[in-house]
Amino acid sequence: MLFGSAEPVARSIKKEMVHTKNAPEAIGPYSQGIQARGVIYLSGQIALDPETMELVKGAPEEQVQQSLKNLSAVAEAAGASLGDAVKITVYLTDLSFFPLVNEVMEEFFAKPYPARVAIGVSELPRGALVEVDAILVP
Repeated sequence: MLFGSAEPVARSIKKEMVHTKNAPEAIGPYSQGIQARGVIYLSGQIALDPETMELVKGAPEEQVQQSLKNLSAVAEAAGASLGDAVKITVYLTDLSFFPLVNEVMEEFFAKPYPARVAIGVSELPRGALVEVDAILVP
């Protein structure tokens, strides 16, 4: 809305959906990723196996790895990589997993590392222990 105007001003931003079969299908009304104005926004990924759509069982480390593998697959579908990440957000159902996230991140990211936020949450979809989203600027 312009200052002093009672009428909203329509602005159109060209958005392009990012999709790959190498990451889990969206489990709701959202895209795996969106490209807009040279920036790629990746939706949160939990540790679903893209082929079975079942949550990876095992140690928390395995869920962190699968979440980042899924995120990487969506980044690649957009013509980018996790190396293009400028910001990631990590959601954890148990903040004691924080050191584990640090270890696994070193497998997927190199210096300079992206900015990051880690948030403790009470629960995540499908009983996941971790979810990770990202903003990329290739």
